[in-house]
Amino acid sequence: MKLLPGLLRREELLRKLEQSGRITSRQHEKARSKSSGQSSAIEQIASFDLDDNANPGKKLTSRVLSSWLADQLDMEYVHIDPLKVDVESISTIMSFEYAKRYHLLPLTVNDTTVRIATSEPMVTGWEDTIEQVTRRSIEKVISTPEDIDRYSLEFYALNRSVTGASGKNHSAVGNFEQLVELGKMSSPDANDEHIVNIVDWLFQYAFEQRASDIHIEPRRDYSHIRFRIDGILHTVYQMPIQVGLAVVSRIKILGRMNIAEKRKPLDGRVKTKTHEGIEIELRLSTLPTAFGEKLVMRIFDPEVLLKSFDQLGLTDEDLKNWKGMIKQPNGIILVTGPTGSGKTTTLYSTLKSLATSEVNVCTIEDPIEMVEPLFNQMQIQANIDLNFADGVKALMRQDPDIIMIGEIRDLETAQMAIQAALTGHLVLSTVHTNDAPSAITRLLDLGVPGYLIKSTVLGVMAQRLVRTLCPHCKKSTTVDDRTWEQLVKPWSARKPAKIFDVAGCLTCRNTGFLGRAGVYESFVIDEALANLIHDGCDPHTLRREAIRKGMLSLRLSGARKVASGLTTPAEVMRVTPDARGI
Repeated sequence: MKLLPGLLRREELLRKLEQSGRITSRQHEKARSKSSGQSSAIEQIASFDLDDNANPGKKLTSRVLSSWLADQLDMEYVHIDPLKVDVESISTIMSFEYAKRYHLLPLTVNDTTVRIATSEPMVTGWEDTIEQVTRRSIEKVISTPEDIDRYSLEFYALNRSVTGASGKNHSAVGNFEQLVELGKMSSPDANDEHIVNIVDWLFQYAFEQRASDIHIEPRRDYSHIRFRIDGILHTVYQMPIQVGLAVVSRIKILGRMNIAEKRKPLDGRVKTKTHEGIEIELRLSTLPTAFGEKLVMRIFDPEVLLKSFDQLGLTDEDLKNWKGMIKQPNGIILVTGPTGSGKTTTLYSTLKSLATSEVNVCTIEDPIEMVEPLFNQMQIQANIDLNFADGVKALMRQDPDIIMIGEIRDLETAQMAIQAALTGHLVLSTVHTNDAPSAITRLLDLGVPGYLIKSTVLGVMAQRLVRTLCPHCKKSTTVDDRTWEQLVKPWSARKPAKIFDVAGCLTCRNTGFLGRAGVYESFVIDEALANLIHDGCDPHTLRREAIRKGMLSLRLSGARKVASGLTTPAEVMRVTPDARGI
């Protein structure tokens, strides 16, 4: 193909880099003597691994060079965040062949403007054409050649698959508004090559973006795809409803679920690999809605089992209390918190640390979250009347040392857990309460006698997950007295002279946060607290006594993470309950 006029030339860029002091004349000569490949001038220079004289210790990477070029041309440099690209609209702006020829990628489009990234800013002649076709003004920005090439290939391929799948006559079974048309439609072809490509892209995209959950949500005309990243949902794509339903059917096949059953919720699991060869497990859950099946996939990274207690966020007294509880030979340890607060990770990491060749670790779960060879795992089966209580009864005959019960949700399960603890087993389980002392009153509400709770429950740990500040861009600031008082009230804790706040950078996609850590509230039952446990006891009384004996609340535990620079006051107050009633 004939080279376009205006393409960046390596020699010209090297000369300008030397003039601006980014490289020396010696570096210039050395780079000029190297053979050139078929890649762009930016990519060629980046491959030389040149030191950046303006930033000692740094290299002239493709990103650095593209940013420098943008400054030279008084243009904006943009690091392409794939979550913010208007993927559905790019093919309406220009064809893949056109984008590839001119080294372009449409990023966003609104009623008046199209934002287009280019890696060859000196190539012109396409702007007027796009303005005429779209009837919108052009906002041109610079991005790296690698990002433009990669995402152009990826997103246009996705659009081709969605368009190809849309041409098929997929069924809309389950959409209440379209039931009258069922006779005109064929069954979904979940094995269509376009649907297979979409599902493959969806999985890899979620892994790359560090998603913990994938949501496919049917609406009247479209299926929305959303990823949960660091606890927050992001919309990443929307596709025609019939394509979305076929994608759900494809994933149900992979999860060995009944593809014909669309009237009731189903569960399944899929095990796959990332591009790096890391095995990833996904737990699937469907829900019938007004417009079809909604599918949520929880992504489980096996590396979470390798996390130490420090990495989970357990520090100081909470770590000491937790280690003290799990070292006991028998008794019940409860973990409490809402869905998505990290209870499963805490339990699995704990079981992994306890599972030696000398002990028998058994679990009963609904469903099995992560398959771990060191445990003997059993899943409850409601269709054959195998529930938690029956499972624990069966496990008791398997000579266990440690038993993990997925959740205590009824009196029968609670009674079996207590029976296991009384007969010399260590039992770990979860309940759903707002704080640690409330777990005791929850057991009382289920009908467990207070004297049995006193003699079996070792302690309770409540937890939440807070987003941690991005270490690459967090900025120092101060906290005002009122905010600090809200954070630690009613306790007195010295206000730090400096805390950190969100800033935003490329690494954290300008959110200011990167990853999550746990905040904990450990409630260890000693003799004084045990004397307060009786039928009808008040959780506030238990809480006040626990705090008097040194228990840190979830919010105060979060305040310590604020003081250490890990998160912000607003983030802690967002996820932790206040201290009412203390």
